[in-house]
Amino acid sequence: MLREALFAKIHRATVTLCNPDYMGSITIDQDLLDATGMRVNEKVLIADIDSMNRFETYIFRGARGSGVIGVNGAAARLTGVGHRVIIMSFCHLSLEEMQAHRPKVVICTPDNKVGESLAYDPD
Repeated sequence: MLREALFAKIHRATVTLCNPDYMGSITIDQDLLDATGMRVNEKVLIADIDSMNRFETYIFRGARGSGVIGVNGAAARLTGVGHRVIIMSFCHLSLEEMQAHRPKVVICTPDNKVGESLAYDPD
């Protein structure tokens, strides 16, 4: 049996742009993707700390070092520029894999740089 588990998290990123007229997705600075192992087109769950909205979308690559966190499409109406968000990706693991898995977590600075990197312990 597979269980769904946290794969990686970008914590307290700041939304830098909202574009409701774009086709959808969240644009994330490549440095943040590298630090977490998240990939382009991967499904993510976003929790907006300020509006309390939660929504799912998929990742677009943002320019490296840009600090971009851009919410596109209909989801742009659920957040706003300056809002703080938590971006989470998940994976399916066997119990054995889950016992060794350590999700990567990045805590962002106010300008969306890697402030701290850590990995959650499995138990």
